[in-house]
Amino acid sequence: MTNSILLVGVGGQGTILASKLLTIGLMEAGYSVKMSEIHGMSQRGGSVSTHVRYSKDTVYSPVIEEGEADMIVAFEKMEALRYMDYLKVGGKVVANDFKIESMVNLTGQADYEEAEIDKELNRLGAKLIKVNEIAKELGNEKVMNVILLGCLVKSMNLDNIDWESIIKANVKPKFIDINIEAFNKGLNLVG
Repeated sequence: MTNSILLVGVGGQGTILASKLLTIGLMEAGYSVKMSEIHGMSQRGGSVSTHVRYSKDTVYSPVIEEGEADMIVAFEKMEALRYMDYLKVGGKVVANDFKIESMVNLTGQADYEEAEIDKELNRLGAKLIKVNEIAKELGNEKVMNVILLGCLVKSMNLDNIDWESIIKANVKPKFIDINIEAFNKGLNLVG
């Protein structure tokens, strides 16, 4: 059985790093893994998505089709809503309860209908967590991605992998401790 995880966010939020940590951990645990990144205009605040598919059997393609994602991890709530068509029936969604307005919102060409977005995500069963606030409490907002990685790991029952070693090997030394703390916070945010 192949599991499919879609990580989505906005450029600069650390979506790619979280995906790489996930992929390394899965490979070290003996899974066949395929990952595909779509950057778009990520350096300008555009959408970023990463498809990660893994299995004990061979995975041939990283591409997740609509209706096939076992889990969506969204680093921004509009991005969660944008990709909900990819979620399979019974799939899980964890979304950062955080908004980043796009250029069309900032220039007044469109409104960011936050109340409507929240209402729709709640209707669809997404778990909204104020991850950025938790990261600020830890002392560095940039660890938000690793908090979400912890949520993903717990939600997908992947907590038997040595994630602490993976973080130590792939994060700059001065940020290891805060990233491990962030990861553990994420583990405890979901049931």
